[in-house]
Amino acid sequence: MESYDIIANQPVVIDNGSGVIKAGFAGDQIPKYCFPNYVGRPKHMRVMAGALEGDLFIGPKAEEHRGLLAIRYPMEHGVVRDWNDMERIWQYVYSKDQLQTFSEEHPVLLTEAPLNPSKNREKAAEVFFETFNVPALFISMQAVLSLYATGRTTGVVLDSGDGVTHAVPIYEGFAMPHSIMRVDIAGRDVSRYLRLLLRKEGADFHTSAEFEVVRTIKERACYLSINPQKDEALETEKVQYTLPDGSTLDVGPARFRAPELLFQPDLVGDESEGLHEISAPQERLYSTWIGGSILASLDTFKKMWVSKKEYEEDGARAIHRKTF
Repeated sequence: MESYDIIANQPVVIDNGSGVIKAGFAGDQIPKYCFPNYVGRPKHMRVMAGALEGDLFIGPKAEEHRGLLAIRYPMEHGVVRDWNDMERIWQYVYSKDQLQTFSEEHPVLLTEAPLNPSKNREKAAEVFFETFNVPALFISMQAVLSLYATGRTTGVVLDSGDGVTHAVPIYEGFAMPHSIMRVDIAGRDVSRYLRLLLRKEGADFHTSAEFEVVRTIKERACYLSINPQKDEALETEKVQYTLPDGSTLDVGPARFRAPELLFQPDLVGDESEGLHEISAPQERLYSTWIGGSILASLDTFKKMWVSKKEYEEDGARAIHRKTF
């Protein structure tokens, strides 16, 4: 098959978030698969036949057996810290459990957070071109794709994910680098702060699997207070949360104190500025992926791909030349 014919194949879109990875094919309305962006390794020695087999678990299997596993996120604050684990997760995206396709047959649109280190982008390109042998690659800023999903090309995107919070002004599809505000305080930091607050209330959460329980408590029980000072003065109603082992936990003031971290990063000694006003449309969960799906399916986008031939000729410069 000619290289142009391969580039014309339906592109794969991977929204590579710090906490959740979303993958599917361009042109689809929502991603085909979403799963936590972590790997799990058994914490204990296997001593019985028929026990859970395998040394590394990804996706639904890692979620299902997380109590037996040491959970590790390869990305922290939008930056890949462990490339071996990240590569295994991308490999899983193409597997029979996910997209069921060969990486050599489809171009890839990969997302990244704004103001990410250029070395991070270069290493991602190296992995996709040299390990996965993709025919073409494009790396796009998440905020640009989120705006594109709303049908606009000009606006300001405020995006707070698991690893990074950023505000990005965009004009006619191009981000304004000099005006981007990025804060490395986001959902995972709120989870860590909630764990600290729950410990002060008498609950013990120590392991990586228990941290995932804290994250679920955050998602189901926490809320943003309109007036934190008033809520502090009042007797806050406690919410009863049922833990995986069947026991219950009463969650009190931590419900609104933990999310306050986004507005007061100094609560954990961070000197970043906080957020104060949020516009949150309902479709925001998949907006970055949807924007990538729309963009990669356009005929006019074909000239934006960095082909394997271009990468072999120009290396990392080819990636930086076509990234926005």
